[in-house]
Amino acid sequence: MRSRKQKSRLTRWFPISLRDLLITGIILLSAAEICILLQMADSVVGFALPVFVVAVLLISRLTTGYLYGLIASVAGVVCVNFIFTYPYWAVNFTIAGYPITFLTFLMVSVITSTLTTQARQQERLRSENEREKMRANLLRSVSHDIRTPLTSIVGSTSAVLENPGISREEEVQLLEDVRDEAQWLIRVVENLLSVTRIGDNQAHITKEPEAAEEVLAEAVRKFRKRFPATSVTVAVPDELLLVPMDPILIEQVLANVMENAVFHGGAGSIRLSVHAEKDAAVFSVWNDGAPIAEKDLPNLFDGTLRHSTPAECDGKRNMGLGLSVSMAIVRAHGGTMEAQNQETGVEFSFRLPLNDKEDSV
Repeated sequence: MRSRKQKSRLTRWFPISLRDLLITGIILLSAAEICILLQMADSVVGFALPVFVVAVLLISRLTTGYLYGLIASVAGVVCVNFIFTYPYWAVNFTIAGYPITFLTFLMVSVITSTLTTQARQQERLRSENEREKMRANLLRSVSHDIRTPLTSIVGSTSAVLENPGISREEEVQLLEDVRDEAQWLIRVVENLLSVTRIGDNQAHITKEPEAAEEVLAEAVRKFRKRFPATSVTVAVPDELLLVPMDPILIEQVLANVMENAVFHGGAGSIRLSVHAEKDAAVFSVWNDGAPIAEKDLPNLFDGTLRHSTPAECDGKRNMGLGLSVSMAIVRAHGGTMEAQNQETGVEFSFRLPLNDKEDSV
């Protein structure tokens, strides 16, 4: 057990990576070329030492662990001594000051590698804390969102089964209530599955270039089936806009935002649009519903937002769940999301990068 822990610690401190090896080689070669050019120009005496100190610093900063910084330190001392110190092209470690030179390189490497490792660990811990916070918020939200519709479903079905004498109209109304609650539960489960998918450290969102107008059209088609009374218009650019994305997840973002507009804003009209702006595709969802309270805007996407009075909410529709999942999906794509009150209505918008680099979560 002890040897396994020691091996794990050594692997963490001295990892073997082709990427880091290439970075080390490229920076050392670049430093050597710069020194050769300066030597040919004969512009400065003793120029090689600061150039290779900077090279060691960069390598220690850009690579993982201590291994490549230490390699760069040794290589830097040898290069300075062998190529750029008189007598040239000869190794002479008896020159005064070389122990200090080597210690300087070594200290730069160790200190920079330590600071870089600590910064990466802090960033990883911060990311894990945010992920755990999001999951905890979602669990609190779901515990309420699932319990209430299930209670309603049990009550409605019991009323139908235990009262055979009820009228056909009453029976249809109760069954419609059961259907609505079941559809809401389906949406909750879909959101939970998405959180599980993007919250797994081993999961990767596979992004392929997709036509933005097709994704909007599919989201609108599904939305109109559930909310035929809500007017939806779509505006897309004349030229085909291909956006690297997971289309199913982005459709879910659009669906969550549109449903939120109906359930919480009482929207009767929704307008979707997308356009390219510099290196990003900007998706916009505007609705003519009630504005969002200023006090709620800071917590709109973190899963903690709940209405406190029956007048503000029907007691079962939690705005925080769908929007927090939407934010998580957009972030997993490397994008950003925000909401703003307009002069009339509310606009949600999110940006997705147009490059094809995949982001892992």
